[in-house]
Amino acid sequence: MWNSKTTSPVSGVACGRSTDRRIHRFDSMSPSPFAERVDGLIRRAESVLGDRLRALPVNAARLAEAMHYAALGGGKRLRPLLVYASGEALDRPADELDAPAMAVELIHCYSLVHDDLPAMDDDDLRRGRPTVHLAFDEATAILAGDALQAMAFEVLTAVPDAEASRSMSRELARACGVVGMAGGQALDLQFEGCKPDRAAVEDMFMRKTGALIHAAVMMPTALRPDLAPSQRESLSRFATAIGLAFQIRDDLLEVEGDTEAIGKSSDSDASRQKASWPTLFGADAARERIEELSGQAAAALADVEGRTEGLTWLAGRLLNRRV
Repeated sequence: MWNSKTTSPVSGVACGRSTDRRIHRFDSMSPSPFAERVDGLIRRAESVLGDRLRALPVNAARLAEAMHYAALGGGKRLRPLLVYASGEALDRPADELDAPAMAVELIHCYSLVHDDLPAMDDDDLRRGRPTVHLAFDEATAILAGDALQAMAFEVLTAVPDAEASRSMSRELARACGVVGMAGGQALDLQFEGCKPDRAAVEDMFMRKTGALIHAAVMMPTALRPDLAPSQRESLSRFATAIGLAFQIRDDLLEVEGDTEAIGKSSDSDASRQKASWPTLFGADAARERIEELSGQAAAALADVEGRTEGLTWLAGRLLNRRV
């Protein structure tokens, strides 16, 4: 549960310590020992995910094929990497983090399948390939998304520590529901053709995208019941800031990127009159907001004890990405 001292993924990010002090801004090009392990962690995440998908019953071949297509057809695996990096900061071994890493990626993949549907964003491309409802059909895409979501929670039931399993399931469920992705997508549809104010847009972004990023960072805390509340709060503030900044960066890429580079139609937001940050407030304001959020995230992470180099490097990737 969220408490009054912890930043909710659907609230603002103004709480926490001042960012006036000199702090390190995230730089994705800075050398990091974590960067040397990223490829191995991606392979690890894809291996456990692939093993799970290959175990699907053969009498559901078409549905299984669509799930494979959605989950194993590329992607940067940023959310599983956040799980591993957060767990590393909390001194948890990788094998304890495989389940939450797999679960959060399954939820992410399910959300992409459903977001691309004609009734939602109606996109033709995802990760440089036809979206699932075009590669298969709309009904199969809906069922594939449903099944990926169900599998995520099934995965978490295998976590040996029952309390940790419940805690992670609760965190992930909250990120999926009304105060998370589902609520954010509803607001996204509601705001089409409108001009919501900045607070409303940020609320939508924190639900639609930020909530799952927040969950990826926070789920490993369930494996550390002894963690001080102040440490959990600092991780929460960090995750909240980068989650919001990530979506603002995504909006910038929609405007400034090209279809081949970003793997989806670069004009999809404009064609549906989406509530896009650059469209509503300007590209320069978007970049300034990302920089402000970067400072808040760095200040929060500076208060986290442990090996935070992975979270630092990943924040740089999220906030400075070009694709």
